Amino acid sequence: MLSPPPPPDEMKLIDPFPTNNNHCTYYIYYIIRYIILMAFSAIATSLTRFSSLRNSHLNFKGIARVVSNAKSITNNPSPSRKRRCIRMASTASAEHKLTAPFGSWNSPITADLVSGSEKRLGGTAVDAHGRLILLESRPAESGRSVLVKESGKAGEKLIDITPKEFSVRTVAQEYGGGAFQISGDTVIFSNYKDQRLYKQSTSSDSSPLPITPDYGAPAVCYADGVFDSRFNRFITVREDRRDSTLNPITTIVAIDLRDNSIQEPKVLVSVNDFYAFPRLDPKGERLAWIEWSHPNMPWDKTELWVGYISENGDICKRTCVAGCDPNLLESPTEPKWSSEGELFFVTDRKSGFWNIHRWIESSNDVVAVYSLDAEFARPLWIFGMNSYEFLQSHGEKELIACSYRQKGRSYIGILDDVQSSLSLFDTPFTDITNITSGTGFFYVEGASAVHPLSVAKVTLDDHKSKVVDFKIIWSSSPDSLEYKSYFSLPELIEFPTEVPGQNAYAYFYPPSNPIYQASQEERPPLLLKSHGGPTIETRGILNLSIQYWTSRGWAFVDVNYGGSTGYGREYRERLLGSWGIVDVNDCCSCARFLVESGKVDGDRLCITGGSAGGYTTLAALAFRETFKAGASLYGVADLSLLRAETHKFESHYIDNLVGGESDYFEKSPINFVDKFSCPIILFQGLEDKVVPPVQSRKIYQALKEKGLPVALVEYEGEQHGFRKAENIKFTLEQQMLFFARLVGHFKVADEITPIKIDNFD
Repeated sequence: MLSPPPPPDEMKLIDPFPTNNNHCTYYIYYIIRYIILMAFSAIATSLTRFSSLRNSHLNFKGIARVVSNAKSITNNPSPSRKRRCIRMASTASAEHKLTAPFGSWNSPITADLVSGSEKRLGGTAVDAHGRLILLESRPAESGRSVLVKESGKAGEKLIDITPKEFSVRTVAQEYGGGAFQISGDTVIFSNYKDQRLYKQSTSSDSSPLPITPDYGAPAVCYADGVFDSRFNRFITVREDRRDSTLNPITTIVAIDLRDNSIQEPKVLVSVNDFYAFPRLDPKGERLAWIEWSHPNMPWDKTELWVGYISENGDICKRTCVAGCDPNLLESPTEPKWSSEGELFFVTDRKSGFWNIHRWIESSNDVVAVYSLDAEFARPLWIFGMNSYEFLQSHGEKELIACSYRQKGRSYIGILDDVQSSLSLFDTPFTDITNITSGTGFFYVEGASAVHPLSVAKVTLDDHKSKVVDFKIIWSSSPDSLEYKSYFSLPELIEFPTEVPGQNAYAYFYPPSNPIYQASQEERPPLLLKSHGGPTIETRGILNLSIQYWTSRGWAFVDVNYGGSTGYGREYRERLLGSWGIVDVNDCCSCARFLVESGKVDGDRLCITGGSAGGYTTLAALAFRETFKAGASLYGVADLSLLRAETHKFESHYIDNLVGGESDYFEKSPINFVDKFSCPIILFQGLEDKVVPPVQSRKIYQALKEKGLPVALVEYEGEQHGFRKAENIKFTLEQQMLFFARLVGHFKVADEITPIKIDNFD
């Protein structure tokens, strides 16, 4: 009943990425014919242009070389041959492209490439020798996180620091972050398997040594630490789950480093529900930190405190710097001491935008360093964020390398504290997250529409006024530029919502493939992504999982619905009490906007999302009729069950988002199975503690009993978000095939074995 029609005959002509020698010969013949035609056209125009053609990358000698290699191309061509095919593909003009239905195009951006090549970044630091040290997560090693360092020799690869039996990752607040800290040649890190802290030298092959007690199970975790040289100890946030996994006790503790004996950490700060960013002043006499309590999240309302450290190492006195005035709503974050002992931090007081401020200790006043309707920080979902860094100090003058978000892109520059001026730099990155300071340079974590997540070394001139060198040191996907001709570049769109006069934002990616085009009458299918969080921001950067869709002929849109960050407090508070309404309405409005603009096919609209985005997906399918199919990755189906079973960090989060008791029922898709009317595929990690597996199982069983096409895929050993390459690949491929079979009306070019779809197969 829902089977797609067979592909047209023209699809059988030529496969530009062949699986046998005969097809490759046809493809090369096609490219040669095209280039020869262009060459004769050039000859007829002018001899000069002919001369230019001979000296180009597409000269006749180059063509002959490709033809001579045609017989040796196999089912698994070498990387050099793949690159050669990609370069040739980029030359095809519109009139010489193959015509095939959207969604059926072949692409070298495979699920294997996506799952195996994109590493994750878990933070950066600089050691005593000025070398970059960073934490990378490797899908090919089941998501193992490894500390690596620069070799010190130009052109050499980064060197692993972490032994193979270790993985550097903390599960504090489930989302982790801040899993390591560097001081000189010493690193302290959290080991994933037992969650203990270990100390290791970065300059020798010595084995890591534990510095925290073994409690027999990974029941105590640590994050976001700082070295205390005054007392030779390590100060860090501790989350203790020994008494309760759903309501662990969070404190700031000190761990003695004076000898090899392992002692129980000493509690320095306690009582409140949550702590983050313990930061010591240069003399080790004052400790700053952020704290907050239920029902607030750290972007709703936090407090910045400073504690004065006594001679025995205890906090003897404390003062509240920001966040304690009941008449002033703010969420201070990222405290940091300058070399002169002044405290800086980011807060959104008065303006509603996170800007950099400074504390005047003598009068306990707070002053803005620079005011702008832009975000100089991100929401505190993970520990260890570093949005700004001090570069140098000249007396009373502080120079701060910082970045901010405004209208969908990042800017980076130098902030002069004395002049209250900001000088921007021009770099290839349009998206910047963390900044790490070195000697005479700094590192930035960033990306753009054509650069995957990367770490670049930025060197400034002597006046710190312009960039003299910008060098990418690490890339999450170093081979991605080989496929640049296939990249779809995001277009930031602003579209009207259902609230008159109120707009929302999204990144739209049109289909893009240098070999294929569709007929002029056809509009592409659309996959709309609803991001997780929901209090985060999706960004318009190179993401090979998005390019996987667009290079096959799908349109893709990534929505920053009301409630997203990056646009100030007023925008992110649109979702308070309205989760399941504002986000759903904005996603539907975005899809309709694209249909009315003639960019996509209104009969082939699909939606996907993970976690909170999975909830938005299910709610959109239950309460609206905009989309024809959906994919929920570890999404929420039952809000009441989520509130009862989720972890401490988000245990009151949904109270603010959902509203009253009746809203928990009215906004839960599981309670309105009768309103679902289209196919759904579900993916779930079996060790997920944020959204437990019972959520996916309940909605799967209910939809199956109703008779809708539905499938559930569960992964052993996966938590909230998939880290293993094989599971990332399987999820991507099965989503593609599911939508193609049930909605797309085309046959995918990839050879994918379909899973069984209940009520369909």
